[in-house]
Amino acid sequence: MNVIVIGCGVAGAASAIALRRLGVKVTVYEAYTEPAGPVGSFLSLASNGMRVLRSLGVLEQVQRAGIDMPSQRMWSSSGKLLGDVPRGRMSSDELHSVTLMRDALVEALRAEALAAGAVIVTGERLVDAITIEEGVQAVFASGLTAEASLLIGADGIRSATRSLLDPNAPTPKYAGLYSISGVADGIATEPGVFNLTFARNGAFIHLAAPGGKVWWSAQVSRPAQPELGLTDEEWLRRLAALYRHERAPSAILGATTELHRPTLMHRLDAVPVRHNDRIALLGDAGHSVGAGQGASMALEDALVLAQSLATEPSAAAALSTYETIRSARMAKLAKAASDNRDAKTAGPLTRRMRDLVMPVAVRLFYEKATAWLYTHDCGELPTSQPDGESHV
Repeated sequence: MNVIVIGCGVAGAASAIALRRLGVKVTVYEAYTEPAGPVGSFLSLASNGMRVLRSLGVLEQVQRAGIDMPSQRMWSSSGKLLGDVPRGRMSSDELHSVTLMRDALVEALRAEALAAGAVIVTGERLVDAITIEEGVQAVFASGLTAEASLLIGADGIRSATRSLLDPNAPTPKYAGLYSISGVADGIATEPGVFNLTFARNGAFIHLAAPGGKVWWSAQVSRPAQPELGLTDEEWLRRLAALYRHERAPSAILGATTELHRPTLMHRLDAVPVRHNDRIALLGDAGHSVGAGQGASMALEDALVLAQSLATEPSAAAALSTYETIRSARMAKLAKAASDNRDAKTAGPLTRRMRDLVMPVAVRLFYEKATAWLYTHDCGELPTSQPDGESHV
């Protein structure tokens, strides 16, 4: 068996690691010359994603690249503490959430994929996928073609693979939020705490980073899609006005020394076709979830897909099993992601009600409500097989 993976972000690199652990030949094709790149800001991995990293043998590498984040505090716009909970885990779980820059995570996963024997080809953009007798033929914009037993589309929310699999597949839509992040200096911030402020104009996240820095991200609520072509100075002035009522965010914005480029936040309607007998979608290509779980869900997908390929008697059966295992969990998370977006775009009345109810609700129900998400364990990979061999 040999597999083509489209995309070398979190989902693609993790899939390459998992498949190589089974001895499957893997070639990853990435459209960008530098797949890690300075794309996006920081992200978090919850305990469910961290368990997958452990199963893939890359946990310690990612922990070294990130910041241990055992706690999360949620604040109202007035500065009232709404909840103090374990970050991305149950209180009894000793496997802490980690926050790190997206490019650091991709780089760690890509390095492990290469070390495991995967081939990574950059600068090749998929334009077609043709079913052939032996499997599937990938066609790239450069004219390059490649054949494999299977093709995995791990090419993100704007997936080319998704539209090739189903020409009527949904496309991403602006979700009423945009994100802009940065680094501040000289603001005292308690280490190990992920701070989330429900501000008047959207959420504001900040945490202590190495060297006395503060990483922050503003998720701004705006119904109409904004223009993104402002200078850093213009963005900071805009954010300062939007968060002028929130003391901690206002101080952090005033001490900002570095700004990351803004990004629009998108939602993706349910994808009705996520696989056929030779092609499968993985990560954001098949389900853009948000709710701080995008990377963790991509990791879960990668592990479950590899497990299915190792244990089922055919490629078609493996992809069907993968879909069955993942679909119910992804549907439940899609609802949680929608609720998460609604909380960040709430109006004044909803905010006041939340500020009253949330401290009690968090104390009484938080762990019960999130146990299904954070305690999930995808398990381990089967024992590796001789290079190139597979049950499929």
